[in-house]
Amino acid sequence: MDKPIISGVRTKKLSVHCDERGRLMEMLRSDEEMFDNFGQCYLTTAYPGVVKAWHYHKFQDDHFVVVRGMMKIVLYDAREESETKGVVNEFFMGDFNPMILKIPAGVYHGFKCISEHEALVVNLPTNVYNHQDPDEIRLEPHSGEVPYDWSRKDG
Repeated sequence: MDKPIISGVRTKKLSVHCDERGRLMEMLRSDEEMFDNFGQCYLTTAYPGVVKAWHYHKFQDDHFVVVRGMMKIVLYDAREESETKGVVNEFFMGDFNPMILKIPAGVYHGFKCISEHEALVVNLPTNVYNHQDPDEIRLEPHSGEVPYDWSRKDG
């Protein structure tokens, strides 16, 4: 049986339009239900096999799109008031599965590059980053505080 999607998480498959000149892929539009507001846009990357985790934001939502490579993006709902408290979700995103993932405030998230080359993630958060007072709560990726094992699951 599949696990439920964490409350507030949204996904949308992205369409890639190709012709002899190249590709075009819309990521997030202001007229979509998934859009709340725009804070900033940034790019983050991971090298093959690298895990970047865990953190959550108190106030901002994130919108992840993997624009190169493949990432395993994992979410954990530790929100006390959430109907999906304790649920873990995995999303495999990137070259072979173009999609956008909305991660609501309060949900721990992290990612692991599962491609053979550096993977690139564009994030469109709802708030700007405050360097003096970051909206981030962090945990170590392998501490066990989040019930998830980052190792590959063969079989």
